[in-house]
Amino acid sequence: MDALQNVLAVIVVLGLLITFHEFGHFWVARRCGVKVLRFSVGFGKPLWSRFDRHGTEFAIAAIPLGGYVKMLDEREGPVDPAEQHRAFNRKNVWARIAIVAAGPIANFLLALLAYWALFVYGTTTVAPVIGDVAPNSPAAQAGLESGMEIVSVQGERTPSWNDVNLQLIGAIGANGELSVATQETSTSGASGSEQLHAVPVERWLVRQDPPQPMPSLGITPWRPDVPAVLDRVLPESPAARAGLQAGDRILSVDGASVADWAAFVAVVREHPERTLDLVVERGGERRELSLTPALRGSGESPIGYVGAASQAPTWPAQFQREIRYGPIAAIGEAVAKTGEMTWLTADSIRKMIVGWISPSNLSGPITIARIAGDSARSGVETFIGFLAYLSISLGVLNLLPIPVLDGGHLVYYVIELLRGRPVSETAQAMGLRVGVALVATLMIAALYFDLMRL
Repeated sequence: MDALQNVLAVIVVLGLLITFHEFGHFWVARRCGVKVLRFSVGFGKPLWSRFDRHGTEFAIAAIPLGGYVKMLDEREGPVDPAEQHRAFNRKNVWARIAIVAAGPIANFLLALLAYWALFVYGTTTVAPVIGDVAPNSPAAQAGLESGMEIVSVQGERTPSWNDVNLQLIGAIGANGELSVATQETSTSGASGSEQLHAVPVERWLVRQDPPQPMPSLGITPWRPDVPAVLDRVLPESPAARAGLQAGDRILSVDGASVADWAAFVAVVREHPERTLDLVVERGGERRELSLTPALRGSGESPIGYVGAASQAPTWPAQFQREIRYGPIAAIGEAVAKTGEMTWLTADSIRKMIVGWISPSNLSGPITIARIAGDSARSGVETFIGFLAYLSISLGVLNLLPIPVLDGGHLVYYVIELLRGRPVSETAQAMGLRVGVALVATLMIAALYFDLMRL
């Protein structure tokens, strides 16, 4: 059932993102006087199509993993002399730049619209309140203590743990200090004056796979006590193979009693690929099971993973933060959020190229489907947030200067502007081969890492 939901969720997400992207190309092409022959969502044989009064065929094809806008172009076949003025290749370079750039711009606009809707609708987040600080850790050296709420990182406000993690991930590679501001937390929420902490770091999170900002700082987020009771077990997971079921209460691991869910998770994370002896309570009876956590991640910080979840905790009111803006104020917030996520995505690609971020963080269709399904099950807010982030990622990736992508075509047109004449067809053909090979390599690598995560 989960697999079907994942597939449906990714079809909806990719279908919407691709439609917006291609509509950007289509809309600007029409206004530049270019004849559009086909607007297709998906590749392969059309499952449905129709023609409009301009002679454009709109189609939904069988393979929902892409799409395209086909325009009249003399480089792709003979063109009736009466319609040559409507061919893409006959338009001036500025018109061609506008048409090509319109696709990624449409993705950024979709993300902006999604964030605006979220800010107007309002979201409730969990405040980033520190639970424990490990002795002699970077956080302890900086004076961070249990009960403090992290209100900003590197000067950026952080109303939730998600925002804290985004800022810390954005600082990958930092040397010296991370600036963290905190406030005390009381029954009425964060209070008192802000305290600024300089957290010492060296080659922050470089090559850590996967990046773990909180453990690296020595911080454990505050969480309400959650009993070690399973609420969900993923099919074919280590937990399922061990015989664990929803409703099981974990009593002990290797003879040591388990106080709560956090204690159980800590044991699992610390013992990848090692068999653990469990005592569980099911229906009033005790059962003994053997559980072997799978290995997730590599390098210096691998962790154990079993594929099980606990019941959702109930958060006290003082640990919750509501984020809501009026329709006008939300525009500025949405623009800022879109800009922040765009920069984070582009900077992460740069850091992957220079080797600060492991390429194993690449995600392909399997991971996208899984996250799309999880976000859909988590609610509308989470799903829209994921849609916005994926739309930004698609926009940034398409602007990379790789032939075959929009960014590669833009490079050709910029060169044409500077030289006063187009890049030769021979050079473009060679670039196309290189681009196809590079994109294919990235897709294969992403699929490989997807399978490794499974």
